[in-house]
Amino acid sequence: MSVFDGMHISASGLTAQRLRMDVAASNLANVDSTRGAFENGEWVPYRRKMVTLRATPGRFQHVLQQEIANASPGNGVKVTGIVEDPSPFRLKFQPEHPDSDENGYVQLPNVDPLKEIVDMISATRSYEANVTAFNATKGMLMKALEIGK
Repeated sequence: MSVFDGMHISASGLTAQRLRMDVAASNLANVDSTRGAFENGEWVPYRRKMVTLRATPGRFQHVLQQEIANASPGNGVKVTGIVEDPSPFRLKFQPEHPDSDENGYVQLPNVDPLKEIVDMISATRSYEANVTAFNATKGMLMKALEIGK
């Protein structure tokens, strides 16, 4: 167990939350992008992306006993990937749009701005909590160095 493990755990949380904010910002930027990818010879709208994080497997008691035995606090959080939301696209009647179908409907991305703002606020709060934990660890280490004087 290293004296810097707390800082490493907070840093991994900072990295993961920053990625969540970046993905939410990307989703908001593409809320009206009707040409997100070229598939099977035609354009399809942008698909909402989501960040998946790795959870610690098993029951809490089992993980706690294992960590006590190893005397290691853990490795922090890991991003397992960025996945696309499989929900259907929104349809909007707009016959003058160049991407409208024969009935005049345009497929728009499955991005809900309200969801993205909530995700961004959640990631921001988590980021702030990790900064606070990082600063608390730094403060404890500084006090430990002062004791050694």
